[in-house]
Amino acid sequence: MQVPLFFYQIMKIIGITGTLGAGKGTIVDYLIQHYGFKHYSVRGYLIEEAQKRGMPLNRDTYVVVANDLRTTYGPSYIIDQLYLQAAENGTNAVIESVRTPGEVESLRKHEHFLLFGVDADPEIRYERVVSRASETDHVSFDTFVENEQREMSSSDPNHQNIGMCMQMADYVFMNNGDFEELYQQVEQVLGPSPSPSETE
Repeated sequence: MQVPLFFYQIMKIIGITGTLGAGKGTIVDYLIQHYGFKHYSVRGYLIEEAQKRGMPLNRDTYVVVANDLRTTYGPSYIIDQLYLQAAENGTNAVIESVRTPGEVESLRKHEHFLLFGVDADPEIRYERVVSRASETDHVSFDTFVENEQREMSSSDPNHQNIGMCMQMADYVFMNNGDFEELYQQVEQVLGPSPSPSETE
């Protein structure tokens, strides 16, 4: 699929979906640093919501809070809130991470949207998750696999279905190598990163 010309002419929105530890954050950082995108995080949104509710900050909490918000307000509620923030700002934006088909469908209503998916072999992704050691990453390999399987598919439109989101992605990057290999895949889609003055 070739990037449509209009994508370079108006405010751009890129959504990021992908498997656990695949490299979503790496792509986000690259878009920020080399293409001048502003970052909007579903995880950050859920952390704030969990804090408001006095709930522990861990992966299970974020899933519960996200599912509750989607059930109460609609499947695309969280992503829609982040999109509104991005639209108000008016600059190119990357939204991390898209997890339900309803979120993809809502973002597709905006013609200047592309969805990037990222994946890697499970063993590689687990090593990355363990090495980053955030509050949600202290898990065994079996728990890692169980968490992923729980989030990969669902018949409930309000629950996470990363597998379907990956199928809906405009581009899917395999991230089994180093950073440079992943960056090259991104540049094959968006073209070489502009100079700093061009991203201001």
